[in-house]
Amino acid sequence: MKILVTIKRVTDPDVKVRLLPDGSGVDTANIEYKINPFDEYALEEALRLREANPGRIDEIVVVSVGSDAATKELRVAMAMGADRGILVDCEDSQYDPGVLAAILAQIIKQEGVDIVMMGKLAVDGENNQVAQRLAHLLGYGQGTFTLEMKLLANSVLISTQADGGTRHLEVALPAVITRADMKDEDVRYASLPNIMKAKRKPLATLTPADLKVDLSPKVRTLGYEVPAGRAAGQRVESVDALVDKLVNEAKVL
Repeated sequence: MKILVTIKRVTDPDVKVRLLPDGSGVDTANIEYKINPFDEYALEEALRLREANPGRIDEIVVVSVGSDAATKELRVAMAMGADRGILVDCEDSQYDPGVLAAILAQIIKQEGVDIVMMGKLAVDGENNQVAQRLAHLLGYGQGTFTLEMKLLANSVLISTQADGGTRHLEVALPAVITRADMKDEDVRYASLPNIMKAKRKPLATLTPADLKVDLSPKVRTLGYEVPAGRAAGQRVESVDALVDKLVNEAKVL
C-alpha cells in the first residue's frame, strides 16, 4: 500500500505579510517559508497510520508543486519520515485549484496511490478546493476535515468535523483524505540528524509539461488590496441611545 502526501511551501502564517506597492502580489523580501501547517498534520497522520499498521504501508511519498525552493520543505518532510519526494518545478501561483488538481491527478495515476493525504486547506490562499477537485478527477472517495483515521481491510474509518459534533464515515480505498487541526506539539520534529539523512533520500523533479495536462487556468487573479480600516467603536450612555444610533446612524434596525 502506498500513501501520497501533498506538501505546499507557504509563507510563515505567524508573520505579517505586506503587499507590493502596485498591488500585484505579496512582498516576499525577508519572508520566512515553511510547510503548510495542515500538510504537516496530514503527513503526521500518514506516519501514524504506518506505525499502527506494521507491514501494510510500503511507502509514503511527498509531493510539492512549486519552485525549486520547495525542495527544502520536501527534505523536511522526508526528515519527518517520508520515504521519497517529487517536485513539480513551476511557478505554482499562476495555476488555479483546477490546474493543480489535474497535475496531482497525473502523478497519483502514475504512482498507483492507495491513500492521498492532504491538509484541509493551504493557509495562504485558503481555497479549500484542490482535494475535492482531485477526488472528482480520480473517481476516488473522499473524507474531508478528518480528525482520526483507522485503516481497515479495504477502507478507512474516519472521524470528521461536522456542525455541532463529529461525523464517522467509512471510505472505500483508494481515497483522498484531508486532515483538520492537530496540536502542533503532537507533530514530530524533523531533527538535524534526520535532515542530514533526508538528503540521501530520492527526490525526483518533474515539470508540468512532463505530465501532459491542460495548464490553462479558469480563474485569474487581477490584483491584491488590503482590507479597509475599521472605524473606532463608540460608547453610549443608555439602551435608548444605542437604539437611536442603530436606527438613525447605522440604519440596521
